[in-house]
Amino acid sequence: MQDPKRVLTISYSQSGQIDRILNSICDPMRAAGIEVICATIQPKRAYPFPWPLMQFFNVFPETVYEDGPEVTLQTADQTDLNAIDFDLVIIGYQVWFLAPSLPVSSFLKTIEAKKLLSGQRVVTVIGCRNMWLMAQERMKAHLHRLGAILIDNVALTDRSHSAMTFLSTPIWVLTGYRGPWLSGFVPRAGVPDADISEAQRFGRAISDALTERDTNDCSPMLVGLGAVRINDKLIQSEKAGTRSFAVWGKLLRWIGPPNSRLRRLVLCFFVLFLIALILTVVPIVALAKAILRPALRKRIEAECAYYSQPSGETHTER
Repeated sequence: MQDPKRVLTISYSQSGQIDRILNSICDPMRAAGIEVICATIQPKRAYPFPWPLMQFFNVFPETVYEDGPEVTLQTADQTDLNAIDFDLVIIGYQVWFLAPSLPVSSFLKTIEAKKLLSGQRVVTVIGCRNMWLMAQERMKAHLHRLGAILIDNVALTDRSHSAMTFLSTPIWVLTGYRGPWLSGFVPRAGVPDADISEAQRFGRAISDALTERDTNDCSPMLVGLGAVRINDKLIQSEKAGTRSFAVWGKLLRWIGPPNSRLRRLVLCFFVLFLIALILTVVPIVALAKAILRPALRKRIEAECAYYSQPSGETHTER
């Protein structure tokens, strides 16, 4: 009798959204007889949710430079994960300041991550507002360094207009309430419930692939299922934001440790800069790209094709 397939999920979720997405993906696998073991990343000092305003921005420099806290990986029954041969590892993560959340990047630097992920096939799952491309580039670099093989990526985002998510997401993060607000003028924040439910299609595809394919097959399993959607209007904004965040992060780290008064004062200027960036640079870049779209068509198509890999954008129902 063939041994059951085993899948490990590794995640960190403050609001519970990532956990809901992973459960939706994993439910069809469990129904197919695949053993799914869930491990959560636990920072030694927990991060709050909802966030106090200044504490939220105070993790920005360390997030950008991946200078995170000590973390542990925990399962419900304290399973020895290193004693199990997994057929697949799924990593679920949030995006903080255009980078993987600090607990996730911290875990990826641990010896345990090296033991679990070296030579392993990996699927990444992202739940965020709408900017995730640069965070995934960092994730790719970590996985490459660890000797892991990225075979698929799923990115579920808030489908509301970007202008509205600039309001709804911060309100959710700072109050814990998803909305809607102002009689529906500001929509409910986060990945839509329907999209989370429909993520079961990824679990069905993974179940079929793990059952049918060779154990050494590292080709994508989610091609044609709309695992990601690339908003090409945001690509240059993400790149510009990442560059400016590196400068601000370096400055704030040079000024002092997280709780220093001077750093907190300068953080106020960073918040104003961030608001100005959102209100000016993002729409200007989007407008310029729209005007130049005919001349940049091939470049845009190439960028979208690159960032959509390895799973691709096309969506067909299963």
